[in-house]
Amino acid sequence: MRRFLVLLFLLCPGPASSQAPSQPRGAAPLPPMAADANPSFEVAAIKPGDPDARGKGLGLRGRDFSAENFSVNDLIVFAYGVQVKQIVDGPPWIDKDKFDISAVPNALGQPSAGQWKTMVQKLMADRFKLTFHHEKRELAVFVLTVGKDGPKLSKNENGVPVSGDINMRVAREGMTFTARNVTMADFVSTLQRVVVDRPVVDQTGLADKFDFQLTFAPDGAQFGGMRLPAQSEDVAAPSLFTEIQEQLGLKLEAVKAPADTIVIDHIERPSPN
Repeated sequence: MRRFLVLLFLLCPGPASSQAPSQPRGAAPLPPMAADANPSFEVAAIKPGDPDARGKGLGLRGRDFSAENFSVNDLIVFAYGVQVKQIVDGPPWIDKDKFDISAVPNALGQPSAGQWKTMVQKLMADRFKLTFHHEKRELAVFVLTVGKDGPKLSKNENGVPVSGDINMRVAREGMTFTARNVTMADFVSTLQRVVVDRPVVDQTGLADKFDFQLTFAPDGAQFGGMRLPAQSEDVAAPSLFTEIQEQLGLKLEAVKAPADTIVIDHIERPSPN
């Protein structure tokens, strides 16, 4: 159970709630980092991960960043919001070699989701010498569109939470997503990083922010093939594809289509601390 939840935390860094700082009881919360700050990691320690370790984890606690048993692919997924199949032409070690990383920013305050990603992008350019370019390549993807009867989504009218929030919890029926003030881009990003095994392309044309709930039972290709701890053989298993249409009025369909890819031009194992 713990390993499953660590995986979710790793792969779903977007929602504000998943990045809430861990504060000592009674301590004053950290003020947010200035919105116009362009931070880097002031101190970053990188060491090889334990080759016998199982699972991986990401910690964003206050001003402390930690990654346990992370590959370069994991870091790129976090920093650039892509699905791992959108990372191409890299050497085999970027998926096989694992690293433990701890770091703190050089600017005061609690970083936003975007600022954490900016710092990891800079870390990879500095310590891994990462350079890349973008290309459109034909990939097996899922396309998200509006169903024939229209969307079944409630517009968020009050802008709370400000940055959007997608919480996930294990349920008897499988997994429940509760979304508040999220865009379709937020939803697609979560699907492709956490749930499905290929990129997801948003073709809904929906520009508003929404509140909704989605419950479904993963199949063997979702969540990395991990079986949910609460899943029971005697419970009917509503599939992701069926329930997206039934509950949200959307359609998720497997196709081949041009998709953005990160093409690795150069990458090195990290420089010593």
